[in-house]
Amino acid sequence: MLLYGGYGLVILGLIISLWASWNVNATFKRYEKDYNSRGLTAAQVARQILDDNGLYQISVERVSGKLTDHYDPRANVIRLSDSVHDSTSVAAIGVAAHECGHAVQHEVGYFPMKVRSAVIPVTQIGSKLWYIVFVLGLILGGSYMGETLQLVGILLFTAIVFFQLITLPVEFNASSRAMQTLESRYILAGDELKKSRKVLTAAALTYVAALLNSILQLLRLISIAKGNNRRR
Repeated sequence: MLLYGGYGLVILGLIISLWASWNVNATFKRYEKDYNSRGLTAAQVARQILDDNGLYQISVERVSGKLTDHYDPRANVIRLSDSVHDSTSVAAIGVAAHECGHAVQHEVGYFPMKVRSAVIPVTQIGSKLWYIVFVLGLILGGSYMGETLQLVGILLFTAIVFFQLITLPVEFNASSRAMQTLESRYILAGDELKKSRKVLTAAALTYVAALLNSILQLLRLISIAKGNNRRR
């Protein structure tokens, strides 16, 4: 079936994603034993940053896994992974500060975050339906209904791409807030800051990789649709 065409784009996207995943894990591992001079744990730093911003209602909890850290605005909680929560490494502190950056974004109404939150429902629908709709369109071929369903499938997948695109400024801004806070509060200094920034940069590149992968997939879908309709 034509849906299996465009292997070059698929392989390229896979390579980009695998490299980004390897890079963030390798960078974190490189600095996870470089401990901060003040002896603060990532959980303590998160609590300090939240309190400094008046976000006393947000709790800090442990979550299982490695680099499963996230901010949950619905539950008012920042969850730090086993590899981060009690660690005093500059890598862990950078991750914790980054998640606090998301909490501050939510508090101040950071516009890109509001846009991302608004498109989540559409993205959830798109992620579940785009493949089914697109394949059904291919089966129906060059008919009006077939072409329409292919277009709808592509548009649903485009919503996913847009979500990943708007995620970039959210993630980069959270990292920027994190580094500014770590420096201004004298939590990290000198080489500690540089190492922490490298970890956050590697993490940000995973979102860039995900976006590039999705763009390649979108181009593949468009190519498949055009090829399928020409054959009818």
